[in-house]
Amino acid sequence: MNHQALKQKPLLPAVLRLPLRFTPAGLHNRVFITAINRLFKQELMADELDFLQNKVVALHVTDAGLQIRFTLKAQQIKSCHPDCHADLSISGTVYDFLLLMSRREDPDTLFFNRRLKLAGDTELGLYVKNFLDAMDMTERWSMINKLSDRASRIAEKIG
Repeated sequence: MNHQALKQKPLLPAVLRLPLRFTPAGLHNRVFITAINRLFKQELMADELDFLQNKVVALHVTDAGLQIRFTLKAQQIKSCHPDCHADLSISGTVYDFLLLMSRREDPDTLFFNRRLKLAGDTELGLYVKNFLDAMDMTERWSMINKLSDRASRIAEKIG
């Protein structure tokens, strides 16, 4: 892991935040839910995400002003209403989530350095962290890994 990345704290540039503010929240949710269901199709079919059953997770991307709530029902990730109570909230910047996705930093480092913040059900948070730790970065993840790595490095340069 590259702990030099933790010294960086780039935020999403205002020019990129503006279009996100004018995009309906329902569209953000739909894109996220569709992507997650496709990316985790094998894990969903193998019941590896059952710890999310009837639990609501809220992701808050602080610098982008995005908040997405989701749960697991019938082996699919489903969107939840923005007002629904979250059992677990995870918040961080775009950059911090990119570090996580690219595996430039591991979940423990990001959580313990308070780059990603957890609130709510500690046990559920531990399940999520362990799931992320155990993810096998096979070929289906290589493109996402490369894109998020490249995006995080670009963020460092412009941030």
